[in-house]
Amino acid sequence: AVPSDAATDAPRDARTLTEVLDHFALRHPDHPHIRLYADADGGEVLTHALLRDAARAMAGALAGLGVGAGDAVALMLPTGRDYFVSFFAILYAGGIPAPLYPPARLSQIGDHIQRQVKTLDNCRAKILIAMAEAAPVAGLLKGSVTSLDHVVTPAELESDAPPPPLPRLKGCDVAFLQYTSGSTGQPKGVTLSHANLLANIRALGRAMSVGPGDVFVSWLPLYHDMGLIGGWLGSLYHGVPLVILTPLQFLARPQRWLDAMTRFGGTVTAAPNFAYDLCVKRVPDEALADLDLAKVRYALNGAEPVIPATLERFARRFAACGFRAEALKPAYGLAECSVGLALTPVDRGPRVDRVVRAVFSATGEARPAPADDAMALVFASSGRALPGHDIRVVDGAGHVLPERVEGDVQFRGPSATSGYWRNEPETRKLIRADGWLVSGDRGYMADGEIFITGRAKDMVIRAGRNIYPAELEDAVGELDGIRKGAVAVFAATDADGGAERLVVMAETRKAGEEARRRLTRAIEDLCLDLTATPPDEVVLVPPNTVPKTSSGKIRRAACREILEGGHAGEPRPAPWLQIARLALGTARPTLTRAMRVASSTLYAAWAWGVAAIAVAMLTILFPLAPGMRARWALVRGVVRAGMAATAMPVTTTGRENLGPEERDIIYIANHQSYLDGFVAAMALGRPVRFVAKGELRDSALLHYVLTRLGVEFVERFDAGASIGDALRLAEGTAGRAPLFYFPEGTFIDRPGLLAFRMGAFAAAAAGVCVQPLVIRGTRRILPGDARFPRRGRITVEIGPAFAPGADLDDDWARAVDLRDRTRAWVLERCGEPDMAHEQAAIFSKTDGPP
Repeated sequence: AVPSDAATDAPRDARTLTEVLDHFALRHPDHPHIRLYADADGGEVLTHALLRDAARAMAGALAGLGVGAGDAVALMLPTGRDYFVSFFAILYAGGIPAPLYPPARLSQIGDHIQRQVKTLDNCRAKILIAMAEAAPVAGLLKGSVTSLDHVVTPAELESDAPPPPLPRLKGCDVAFLQYTSGSTGQPKGVTLSHANLLANIRALGRAMSVGPGDVFVSWLPLYHDMGLIGGWLGSLYHGVPLVILTPLQFLARPQRWLDAMTRFGGTVTAAPNFAYDLCVKRVPDEALADLDLAKVRYALNGAEPVIPATLERFARRFAACGFRAEALKPAYGLAECSVGLALTPVDRGPRVDRVVRAVFSATGEARPAPADDAMALVFASSGRALPGHDIRVVDGAGHVLPERVEGDVQFRGPSATSGYWRNEPETRKLIRADGWLVSGDRGYMADGEIFITGRAKDMVIRAGRNIYPAELEDAVGELDGIRKGAVAVFAATDADGGAERLVVMAETRKAGEEARRRLTRAIEDLCLDLTATPPDEVVLVPPNTVPKTSSGKIRRAACREILEGGHAGEPRPAPWLQIARLALGTARPTLTRAMRVASSTLYAAWAWGVAAIAVAMLTILFPLAPGMRARWALVRGVVRAGMAATAMPVTTTGRENLGPEERDIIYIANHQSYLDGFVAAMALGRPVRFVAKGELRDSALLHYVLTRLGVEFVERFDAGASIGDALRLAEGTAGRAPLFYFPEGTFIDRPGLLAFRMGAFAAAAAGVCVQPLVIRGTRRILPGDARFPRRGRITVEIGPAFAPGADLDDDWARAVDLRDRTRAWVLERCGEPDMAHEQAAIFSKTDGPP
C-alpha cells in the first residue's frame, strides 16, 4: 500500500458516491484502492478503474433483472472483491444497497433467518446477492419474503457486455440502508443519503487530518457502518489505500491486524474495544519483536463501550513495538449519524474521567473523585463533536443540562439521517420537533467533550441508584470460569408484576453443582462491590446461548424475553431441525408468491383480451365514423372503456391550462410507453395530429388507420430532413387539429427523460406556443417492448403554454430556448432521472443517432 497523489485530490464537489468513484477512476485509474490482505503475499489489489468498470458491468445485469431507481437490493456477502463490486453496482443501477450479515453460528441459524426476514420485509428487497455457500439460507429467505424475486450470486451477475445507460444520482438520493444491530430492539433501517455520507466522511477527514502518507488498515465487517463508511468509503473519498482483512482472519489470529499495519505502513485503523483487548491477550510475546507500529497515529476505539483499562493495557503491551499511547482515540458514533459524531482530537491521546460512584449513581452528577478513591467510576472521553455537528445533554423534559450532569444525549448535523425506512412511528421518536435527534444514549459533557455512560434503555434503577450494565458485564467476564463477552446484565419484572429485578446472565462451561455455586457467589460479591446492591438473580447458562447482535453486542432485551419466557439456558434445536421448521414456515409466503405470479399472468391475459376487443371494435366502427372529430371521439370512448375494464385509472390535472380548441398550438409530452398516445388523447379530449416516425408508413394497415386519424409522418434519423418535415407541417395549420409531438423520439425500458429533438420547437419558433404534458405510470404498466402489462395508475399533468422568446434574435435561438424551457418543466415533474447525458449510447442501442 503505497501512498500516492490521489490523497491530495479528494473530489470536494462530488455529490454522490458514484461521482467519487468516477472521479478517481478517471484521474487515478491505476491507483491501488483496496488491498485484500493475504498472509503469504501482497494479496489481490483493486484499482479505482477496475472497481468502477466491474461495478458498471454488473449494474447492467441488475437492470436486466428489473432493478431501478429506489429499489432495495440486499447484500449477504463476505469481505472481498465481490462485495465491493456489488455495492457500487447497485448504486450505478439506481438501487439502494441493504447490507445483511451472513450467518455466524450454525447453532443459531433459525434466529438469524428470522431476523433477516424482518429486515428484507422492511426494505422490500427485490434481489438478494449472496455468496454461493449461503444458498440454503438464501433459499429460505426467498421463501419467506414475498417481495424477493431473485437470489443470485455475484458470478451470475458478471457480464462482458458494455453497460447500458445508467441513471444519474442526486445527493438527496438514498445511498444505502444501514440496519441497526438490534441490541435494544428490532432492527430498523437507517436511511442515509449520499449527502449524509459525504458530509460525515468529509468531517471525519478534517477531524483526523487525513492526507498523503495515510494508509487505513481494517478488519471490520462491511455490513457494519464503522467498517463500511469509516473504513472503506472514507478511504475511497480521501484517496488513501485501504488494506482490509476479513473479520474471520482477525478473530482466528488477531496478530494479523497488527501484522498488516507493520507490513503496509498502516497509519489509521479502527475497532471496537474488544479487539484491542483480544490483541493484548492473544498476541504472543515472541511476536512483538516482528511488529512495527510506530507509524500508527490514529487508532479509533468505538462502536461499543470504551473501557479505559483496555486502553492502558494495549498501550503498555505494544509500546515496545513503537506504538504510542496518544494514538489511541476513543470515538462516539451511531448509524443515525452515518457513522461518526465525536472524535478525540488528533493532537492528544485518551482522556479518562474518574467520578464519585455513589454521587453519580444517586444524582447523575459526575463529581471528580479523589486520586485515592478505589471505587471511582471511570469513563473515557469520546472527544468533541465533528465539524459542523452539535451534541447536547438534556433532562427528561428536553432542557439542556449543565456540564458534568448526566442526561440524554442528542445531536444534529448534516450527517444525520432523515429517519427510519418505512417506519414513521420510530422516526417520530428519533427526530424532535426542534430538529435535534435522540441518540438513545446517556452521557455528560465536561470541557466541551462528551462522556458516554450507557444506553438509556439498558439502565437499571435499584434503590434510587442508576446501574449501567457495561461495567458490571465487563467485570463479571473477567471471573475465572465465565466466558468473556458473554455476560448480560438487565432488569426483569417480577412474576407478580412488582419492581424490577437485577439479573446477571453469564455463559460458563462449569458443570458441577459446587463449582456453579461458587461462581454464583463470586458474581454476587462482585456486583455488591461495584453497585452497592446484590443481584436478585444470577443465571448461569451454557456457551452460545446469550443472544448477541451481528456486531457482537449483547441483546439484553432478548435475554430478558428468554428469561421471562422460562427458556434461559435451553439448548437450541439442531441446525437441521431449525432449518426444517423454517422451511415449513415458508410455505405460506411461497404460496403467496405463486398466487401473485398467477394473478399477474391472468391480468396480462385479460388486458390483452380487452385490447383485442378494442381493436376489433375500432376496425368495425372506424369506417362508419363521418369525420375526424367523430373518429377521435370513437377512439377516446373505446380507450376509456378499455382502461376501466383493466382497472387502469387515468387521472388528469391542469385542464384549466387548456385554451380553446381552435387555438394555434403544439402539444408535446414525455414518452414512456406505447400507451402514451392513447393516454394523451384521453387527457386532452380533443382531436390532435400526432407526429409519428416515418417507418410506420411501411405497414399498410397502420398507415391506413393513422392517416384517417390525421397522424403526420416525419423522418427521425436525418436531422435536416426531420426539421424540414416539422417546418412543412407548421405551415398548413389553419383550420386543422394541433400537432402533438413526443420530442424524445422513442422510449426505453429504464426510467429517464431523454434529450428532446428540435422538430416541434423549430415548428413553433415562428410564433406558436408549446404546451407540455407530463405522463407518469405508463412505463411501469407496459415498459419498452414488454408484452406483459401490469396493473398501475396513470397520471397526466397539463402544463402552461410556453411562448417563443420574443427578445431572441432568430428562429433557431427561439427554438432552442423553447426546447430548454419546456424540457426543464417536464423533467421537474416527470419523477425520472435526466438521461440526456446518455443520449448517444441509448440511440446506438435502439433507433440510431439522435
